[in-house]
Amino acid sequence: MLDLPLTFLQRPAAASTPHPWLLVLMHGVGSNEQDLFGLASHIPDHFHVVSLRAPFRMGPGSFAWFDFSIEPNGERTINEAQESQSRALVAQAVAAASAQLHVAPERVVVGGFSQGGIMALSLLLTQPGLLHAAMVWHSRLLAQVVPLTASAEALHGRQLWLSHGTHDNVIPIAHAHAIAHHMAQLPVSVTFKEFPGAHEIRPAELAATVSWLQGLGSTPSAVL
Repeated sequence: MLDLPLTFLQRPAAASTPHPWLLVLMHGVGSNEQDLFGLASHIPDHFHVVSLRAPFRMGPGSFAWFDFSIEPNGERTINEAQESQSRALVAQAVAAASAQLHVAPERVVVGGFSQGGIMALSLLLTQPGLLHAAMVWHSRLLAQVVPLTASAEALHGRQLWLSHGTHDNVIPIAHAHAIAHHMAQLPVSVTFKEFPGAHEIRPAELAATVSWLQGLGSTPSAVL
């Protein structure tokens, strides 16, 4: 059993896998570690899958990575101290899982939906040495994280899966376009896909994401 600083669920990689990968998943606000863990059966079996629970409790079975409020003009104000604390805990959890499972950072992927996607993107930008790729579903980029971005040299060779629903009424697709625009300035390989739908992961989006995951192991920057 892993020893991590956050509550989690785990599905081990197939025992016959010679060089397993690690996928760390993070749920959206108001959910818990069981949410994205439900996708584990779709993830290739050469991945260890670890689904984390956010540290801040909102209610029974309901957790958040950080609190936020929506201003009258639609802008969101976040609890920056909570975000910073969660980002540090996620980094610790990813590093600990990587070490305990003997998976090198070159085979680590961190992903999340909505607020969990914010955390995955933030980790990629600020601590790329912990992972090879990030997987961001229906999310947005925090302005507070941009000044903390690692050097271009540190980001070189990293990969990003970015997908969004064309009719997402929780986080409008303009936020995905903003992420894509921002990442185009960095030496990160971005795969950006739009899918019909709202704030949800439909089968076509999941299938495309899994196909991208399958392809990571064949990239030159992910030599085992």
